[in-house]
Amino acid sequence: MNDSNASGPNHRDRRGFLKGAAVLGAGLALPAWAHAAAGEASALAATRSGRIRGYVDRGVHVFKGIPYGADTSARRFLPALPEMPWDGVRDTTAYGAAAPQRNRDEATSEDCLFLNIWTPGLRDGGKRPILFYIHGGGFNNDSGSDPLYDGVNLCRRGDAVVVTVNHRLNAFGYLHLARLAGEAHAVSGNVGQLDLVQALQWVREHADEFGGDAGNVTAFGQSGGGAKIATLMAMPAARGLFHRAWTMSGQQVTAAGPRAATQRAQLFLETLGLAPDQAELLRTLPAERLLEATTVRDFSRIEDSGLYFGPVLDGRSLPVHPFWPEAPAQSAHLPMVIGNTRDETRAFLGNDPANFALTWEQLPDRLEQEQYVDLPPDVVVAEYRRLYPDYTPSEVFFAATTAGRSWRGAVEEAEARARQAPGAAPTWAYQLNWGSPLDGGRFRAFHTLDIPLVFDNVRQPGSRTGDGADAQRMADRMSAALLAFARSGDPNAAGLPEWKPYSLPRRETLLFDLPTTLADDPRGGERRLYQRAPFVQRGTM
Repeated sequence: MNDSNASGPNHRDRRGFLKGAAVLGAGLALPAWAHAAAGEASALAATRSGRIRGYVDRGVHVFKGIPYGADTSARRFLPALPEMPWDGVRDTTAYGAAAPQRNRDEATSEDCLFLNIWTPGLRDGGKRPILFYIHGGGFNNDSGSDPLYDGVNLCRRGDAVVVTVNHRLNAFGYLHLARLAGEAHAVSGNVGQLDLVQALQWVREHADEFGGDAGNVTAFGQSGGGAKIATLMAMPAARGLFHRAWTMSGQQVTAAGPRAATQRAQLFLETLGLAPDQAELLRTLPAERLLEATTVRDFSRIEDSGLYFGPVLDGRSLPVHPFWPEAPAQSAHLPMVIGNTRDETRAFLGNDPANFALTWEQLPDRLEQEQYVDLPPDVVVAEYRRLYPDYTPSEVFFAATTAGRSWRGAVEEAEARARQAPGAAPTWAYQLNWGSPLDGGRFRAFHTLDIPLVFDNVRQPGSRTGDGADAQRMADRMSAALLAFARSGDPNAAGLPEWKPYSLPRRETLLFDLPTTLADDPRGGERRLYQRAPFVQRGTM
């Protein structure tokens, strides 16, 4: 995507570094690479591998395309190595390449381990909270360079450091080859997650240089980003690298089992014309061929989609399911926010105009295809008509598919956290009820609508909030809650009613709307309906 800030003020500030050693606080020496001193050009920073030059946008220091790992092409399916050092000053004013993926309108490459930083101050001892954003797109697509993820407004609003990140995706990040390619590939099904661990380690090492607090990192992410965070919460390698978790419409209750993940790897090999004992040849094939093979139909019995890629219960990098049968014990001390939007599936099922004009006769068959939960559709329709007698068939369709897909996972995670032993950190739940006024309001509070609101980016390209006063009021509330949470571990902020932690049996949930209210179990009837069937995370089997 285009760099919307490439012509920002001080974009090419060329003042040199001051020489000399620096000392922190009470005689604590900086690492050898961190030799930059106070008084240097504000768009210059030092990293463990070399110096970098960014630019300044509205008083915020911006660095894009900072490498945190080496080119992965030589270590395809293997954990990444640290980035290679460079001489001189590296230009970091443009985003780095995204991970290989299909149908992307930005540069992609296996040399994709880059992060981006926005910070109000450099080397100033600011100890600011660090907001580490993990993008969505499932485990297949997207990058950290979307204009909606621009961190300037969050920095200015909350005196925080914002980081976005690229990492390996799809087959390059989540192809489980442990049983096909030997011990060297024991964690290949989770190298995309291990990239995120490496990025978090880089952030911890460089927090002081960028004015942040290594002991106060909030991981936040939407859709697939939330699922990646839930998975990190159960990964021993990620322990201690972040201190709060804020997930939006993204859950990972269970990971793919090793047998199912191996079967998918075998199907992937077969699609490429390779036998199971030829898995090593995957490391030499062109990336484009691997991407094409990801489109083979998955063997899922509940949805018609390309091959599933996601975290794998490999017994090493991920020894337990993230949120089953319980919330991850290693992260019980982390405060957490779990959110969703009221009308998630309008984002993708709303692309078919026919779904807005369903009849009661058409609804059962359409619902059976899309709710992803194996309940009799006539039972679901009857219960929705009882709960919401004024709903049209299309309103039942969008509500039921939302409840049967991602929202169900949010309930599972919130309840697992609420069941943790006394003394565990609290969890707060929210639901975005405020809907987009665009397109006549027909998409309402759809999947992804909360991204520009939490980033306070309603005027950025790609925002579907509109730029009216109501949209800005919602952005004020949601970004204030995120920043309060990042600073203190509690999302209560000015302008919100008291936001109580989620508990059983009350299930307190903040409803972001105008006005914003707190409700107990606001969709209890739907929750009870879908809990008649066991929850099965996509890709588990």
